[in-house]
Amino acid sequence: MKNIFFLLLISAVQPVFSQTKLEKALTNLENNYEQEKVYLLTDKKQYVAGDQIWFKSFVFDGYNRSVLSTTLFVELYDADKKLIDWKTILLTNGEGSGDFKLKENLPEQVYFVRAYTPYMTNFNEDFQIVKTIPIYNPNSTETLEIAKSSDWSAKAFPEGGNFINGIPTKFAVRLSSNSALPETWSGKIIDAQNPNTTITTFTSFDKNVASFKITPSLGKKYQAIIQDNTGKKQTIDLPEVASSGLSLEIVSSKDGIKYSLKGVNLKQQLQNYKIIGTINNHLAYKANINQLINEASSLIPTKISNGNNGIFQLAIFDDEDNLVAKRLCFIKPDNLKIEKAEIIGQDLKHTPRSFNSIDLSPESYFKNYTVVVSDDDGSNTPEEENLLSGLWLTGDFHSKIDSPAQYFSKNANSEALDALLISENWGRFDWNTVLNGAIPKLKNNSQKFLSYRIKPLKSNALLRDATVNLVLKLGENQPTINPFKTDQNGYVYLNNVNFNEPLNVSIFVNADNKESSTDNLFVTAEPLIVPTPFTGKFPTTKYKLVTASGNKKISPSISRAINTQKNMRKDENIDVQIEEVKIVGKKADPKEELDKQLSTGMFSSVNSTVFDFVNEDQHAEGFNNIFDWLQGRAAGLTFQRDNSGVNVPYIRNSQAKLYLDEVQTDPSMISSLPVTNIAMVKIIKGGGLVGDAVAIYTLRGNMKSKTNEKEATKNNSTTIKGYDKPSEFPLEMLNDDDSPKKIENDTRETLYWNPNLFDSDYVPPRIKFYNNDTAKQYKVLIISFDEDDNLLYDQQVLK
Repeated sequence: MKNIFFLLLISAVQPVFSQTKLEKALTNLENNYEQEKVYLLTDKKQYVAGDQIWFKSFVFDGYNRSVLSTTLFVELYDADKKLIDWKTILLTNGEGSGDFKLKENLPEQVYFVRAYTPYMTNFNEDFQIVKTIPIYNPNSTETLEIAKSSDWSAKAFPEGGNFINGIPTKFAVRLSSNSALPETWSGKIIDAQNPNTTITTFTSFDKNVASFKITPSLGKKYQAIIQDNTGKKQTIDLPEVASSGLSLEIVSSKDGIKYSLKGVNLKQQLQNYKIIGTINNHLAYKANINQLINEASSLIPTKISNGNNGIFQLAIFDDEDNLVAKRLCFIKPDNLKIEKAEIIGQDLKHTPRSFNSIDLSPESYFKNYTVVVSDDDGSNTPEEENLLSGLWLTGDFHSKIDSPAQYFSKNANSEALDALLISENWGRFDWNTVLNGAIPKLKNNSQKFLSYRIKPLKSNALLRDATVNLVLKLGENQPTINPFKTDQNGYVYLNNVNFNEPLNVSIFVNADNKESSTDNLFVTAEPLIVPTPFTGKFPTTKYKLVTASGNKKISPSISRAINTQKNMRKDENIDVQIEEVKIVGKKADPKEELDKQLSTGMFSSVNSTVFDFVNEDQHAEGFNNIFDWLQGRAAGLTFQRDNSGVNVPYIRNSQAKLYLDEVQTDPSMISSLPVTNIAMVKIIKGGGLVGDAVAIYTLRGNMKSKTNEKEATKNNSTTIKGYDKPSEFPLEMLNDDDSPKKIENDTRETLYWNPNLFDSDYVPPRIKFYNNDTAKQYKVLIISFDEDDNLLYDQQVLK
């Protein structure tokens, strides 16, 4: 949102010859308080151990997609704050995507996904997104339950922050709880000296808030008595009634924001008071009062935000630049500026496993879409949170708000949103801190992409102010030679690099890069853009973990997810069987002879994959260890990082046993083994006597690795990992005509996930997916931004 600064002088303009404390504070705010926020979209609300979590991240600078950051860290934690996995995500125009593969043995509990840019670590950690994700496991000894309404507390907030004798004042009442809030609640206002007489009553708009209005009298003590739908009561005190001060009242409509000020017993009335309006930490409105008056009002037009929605903060300062009142309100709450998708064609069927398509207009201003299609069960369950609530509400507040998406739904109550904002405080900056001239210390600048510090050593000595040649080889691409000069500390820097395949860095110090000169060279690479430890507390949730009974109940949605996983394993097994059939009948080859020579009967299995490093060139040069090389090379074999950052192999989502020369070992031992010492790798899938296993065999006798023939570098190379590459979402789960029947019951919930659907050359962007066996209607979510960051958000059910 490109804010338009709007200046209003009430009455005459007085000349200003030097900056006041407030004016310096506004300059400080403009120059030093740029901040980001993240919204994380996942394909489902809940998962089962063994599932894959697909996510799309949106990073905003205020209400526009951020151009500050190109890197996002997304981390998965368990309830004990143990880091399970983490991803480094590339951001393009503030958007990026990725996925987590969950282990099958994850205990059932609530997990948390934290997302933040390096730049966000300069500010309050509470504004980093921490998303709650329940993960179920039918084999777990504990089970998740929704906690019933428990202890809650209430507070009352006067509009503008002041409660003044004789001035009608609007109050917001806000409930909070560590678990679940009561469904409904109501209350009444009494005078503590006359408790049997009700002054006024109120009923909750939703679980979060209610509001009422009262005109107080000096010397009286007012209380609110609140009762929930279960009969629980609580009595709270309203603030003490003041004899003087400033009353602030705001009404937000489609025409703008009307504010009214009333001064009571002020020495100079409202003369020289200043009215400051900010949007996203930027000045959007300023007015001065130059007359001796006790009341003032004005309408702030919507052009201060270019007609866009967002939160507006109005702050009132007295003649000495002291903050005397403030208020948050939402711009145009009944007129949300949201575009809808232009669907020009659709072919939807109800028959099991049928092909479906939805065409979007190629002539739209929106060219890049995020799309999720799910099986809709017809329950019409409202969303608890979504992109709209993340962009306009929860991204800027760290207090707990129940079901924030309700405030931007089709039937939203604007009075409820207004009451909620009366009870909130803008935490992105504090006026008193800014007025005192405090400036945030930026420890992490918004660097572009990734950066690494390379340290070359020759004969264990630093190469200071020396010319070196770095040979960079990205994936399977041809290597490039790049001359560098080390600095006075002996370092070379790779700055602003963007890659998602392993990058091998080799170093030479002679002009012709002769291989014989590498024996006494050593090189390391240190990433300069790294994750930051999480020091805060996870948000409280509505779930509780209890001991599972003998007959553990499994919800239908969880049963579907479990069945989908079984189907995927069947699919993988058939793929493996087909590959095995292809090699049946072949005569013995050098690979088979090597297998017989190195492995014993205990490690023999028809269900195995063998990689021969002696007779075949496996192109393993440049890989830091065998785990890095193995990724993506064997069906059913995946890797997950442990807490020390070492990749651990999994076969069909279960951790595989590791053997070195048929002696069981651990991942750290294998990860430190040079690839050039390996003769053979065998992947065993559930066969033989060892079960799922990865067996590594080293060179023996006169064996020579084909990799060694090309491996000129020894210690003079290292491999660095860049951005995590998103996995490919499985589009279909069908039976091939020429294969055995694999899937008996297709129960997929997410039928289509595409975080990057492009419009190209005026060909209609097409959403293509296959039905499962039961879906009769489809929940379709489409998100997009145009070049001016106008928002398209469209969620509908198609039949």
